[in-house]
Amino acid sequence: MEFERHEAPYLAPKAQVSTVMLHVLIALFPAAIAHVWFFGPGFIFNLIIASTFCVAGEAVMVKLRNHKPKQALSDYSALVTAAVLAFALPSLTPWWVTATGALFGIVVAKHLYGGLGFNVFNPAMAGYVVILVAFPMHLNLWVAPRMGDIDYQYLTIIEGLRYTLTGSLPDILTFDAVTRATPLDVMKSGLNNARTVAEVRALPIMGDIGGRGWEWIGNFIALGGIWLLVKQVIRWHIPMGVGAGLLIPAGLMYLIEPGSNPGPGFHLFGGATILCAFFIATDPVSAATSPKGRFIYGAGIGFIIYVIRTWGAYADGVAFAVLLMNMAVPGIDYITQPHIVGHYDEESGL
Repeated sequence: MEFERHEAPYLAPKAQVSTVMLHVLIALFPAAIAHVWFFGPGFIFNLIIASTFCVAGEAVMVKLRNHKPKQALSDYSALVTAAVLAFALPSLTPWWVTATGALFGIVVAKHLYGGLGFNVFNPAMAGYVVILVAFPMHLNLWVAPRMGDIDYQYLTIIEGLRYTLTGSLPDILTFDAVTRATPLDVMKSGLNNARTVAEVRALPIMGDIGGRGWEWIGNFIALGGIWLLVKQVIRWHIPMGVGAGLLIPAGLMYLIEPGSNPGPGFHLFGGATILCAFFIATDPVSAATSPKGRFIYGAGIGFIIYVIRTWGAYADGVAFAVLLMNMAVPGIDYITQPHIVGHYDEESGL
């Protein structure tokens, strides 16, 4: 009698990589619409450019590694990297800046480490940090939201596209007329200039909890993240860890000295906190793997974000926090690996 023999793995995966990545892109779609509504069509330009260079970089690297580009591109992971990077960049970003971050994230942070499943660092955050180091000025060109700030000069679609392609504004406009500091930048500079939290929060850029427009985008990102939790694309450990690591010290410092420490709500809806908790830190490749390890990993990210925002030179710090904890993942996985029940006897083979 001849028995049919199957090679491992014996259990088929519950979901394909392409399905998971499509769920992530769908979950980001409402927030993308809100981003365009509040900050203009620059997000669309950034997304198109980032997607083009991420997909092109992925195709070239896969081809150089003697694999089939079509099969690699069909998992949509490059598009997820492009989408996250587009959310992190200002609406006014020249195409070469976006292209630099996209190519570095895909070519260096992803494929030089072995490609999907082997990259140590989150590709989108690695690309963002390269932009932060190489083009710091361009990351300050955030436009004001379409609410409040009545003296703001809005750009037309053509003017915004012109800046994306050429890096220059119309002759009659200056950067001071079309850009504003982010709520995190306003808070940090205000506190450094001996203003109180209440005084800073009275400025027009501030909303009910975070910044005007920003807090609405955060709400839509949170809805997308909850949808991913319901679909079991991600688990709760990392988002909860990021929240605990950031909000607990923020809450304690706010209780001790509310005049010089923003409350936890401002930290939650400020910057990329919610995007990090649901869409960046939960990257299944560069994150920790065990349930306890995922919570520790997320808590470490949240705490480092708070440290950078409070005492560091940068207003946000999400990218640095994620990359630092990416380096700690092997150690976290080692100390939190599940205990093995029983043992293997070499003599009996049992």
